[in-house]
Amino acid sequence: MTIAILIVICSLLLFAYIFDLTASRTRIPSVILLLILGWALRQQTNMLESFIPDLAKLLPILGTLGLILIVLDGTLELELNNSKKNLIARSVFASLVPILLLSFLLAFAFIYFIPGLSLTDALTNALPFSVISSAIAIPSARHLSTANREFITYESSLSDIFGVILFNFIALNQLNQSTSFLQSGLQLLIMIAVSFLATVLLAFLLGRIDHKIKFIPIILLVLLIYSVAKLYHLPALIFILIFGVILGNIDELKKFRWMNKLNLYSLNTEVIKFKEITGEATFLIRALFFLLFGFLIETSELLNTDTLVWALGIVVTALIIRAVIFKLAKIELFPMLFIAPRGLINILLFLSIVPAQNIPLVNKSLMLQVILLSAAVLMFGLIFTKKNKAEITDEKVITTTDEPATIQ
Repeated sequence: MTIAILIVICSLLLFAYIFDLTASRTRIPSVILLLILGWALRQQTNMLESFIPDLAKLLPILGTLGLILIVLDGTLELELNNSKKNLIARSVFASLVPILLLSFLLAFAFIYFIPGLSLTDALTNALPFSVISSAIAIPSARHLSTANREFITYESSLSDIFGVILFNFIALNQLNQSTSFLQSGLQLLIMIAVSFLATVLLAFLLGRIDHKIKFIPIILLVLLIYSVAKLYHLPALIFILIFGVILGNIDELKKFRWMNKLNLYSLNTEVIKFKEITGEATFLIRALFFLLFGFLIETSELLNTDTLVWALGIVVTALIIRAVIFKLAKIELFPMLFIAPRGLINILLFLSIVPAQNIPLVNKSLMLQVILLSAAVLMFGLIFTKKNKAEITDEKVITTTDEPATIQ
């Protein structure tokens, strides 16, 4: 039995690797294929009447690990300098405003159809559908032009962060309490301060440790700091963002004298190795998460007609809002419009809704349908968007006012 399980797991992960390799040619996001593969495995085990333990409890664990590693992997590739000011400003605008608009529109729809529902509970149930999943968006943008890929990384990572911050604020506080705003602002400032201190410490350790095992302890410390911050309801993803951006831009920090104490030459070498290990760990956890999620899909949940209309409405509304925001911010519309998938972060937020606040309409069927529909939009958008010169020369920018960006 043990050998059979090992064979199945290794085979599934090798298929995941093949899906990742062929994604650039097929334009089919590997996530869709992983979900189908996981679902097909479930049907096979049902036919064979095999005993399968309850794996649902593993989903939040793999999801949290995946979220941390995906955001870290994406931010390590970002270049931060004066030429990126416009890009960052557009990314903040394009990530935050759609979350707010879609959340309030969906919340008011919930209130209209469910009399007596409070605004707090309505927003708590709406927010999980309003956030872009960086777990799907970042890998899907890998084959776009450099500038577009960089924008998607910033936008989706910031969307995750804003989504988590807003969800924690709304779910844990009352909107009509002025102290809630002060408390959230204080938590944000504390997290930023802790993030900078922890980043300097981890960078020092990364550059100074000469033992053959150095990257696993660093990753474990990152996970530990994130977990402790979450325990105290702090916006922990900010730490991941700051840590990744600073490590990925060590050369830009040479002008600060205190940075010379970190042995920058040695640190640069170690950061390159750290990026490689983080990238491989990200692939492994992401593949396991979506395989498991696909395995846990019930066909009846997928075909639930009661929630299908809501799912279509959410996806279409999200696309309309995204198109308007992109026009206002003068961001390239195609194929960027379609890269707004729902996935890992949405599942985590959905699972975080306490039973007392959860409404019957917001269930696993609705979340699953929204994820699959948004992934289908992403897939067909990438397939039917013709390759332009930017993707061939890798030199196109998001707008004519930005300078070309270089990630790798």
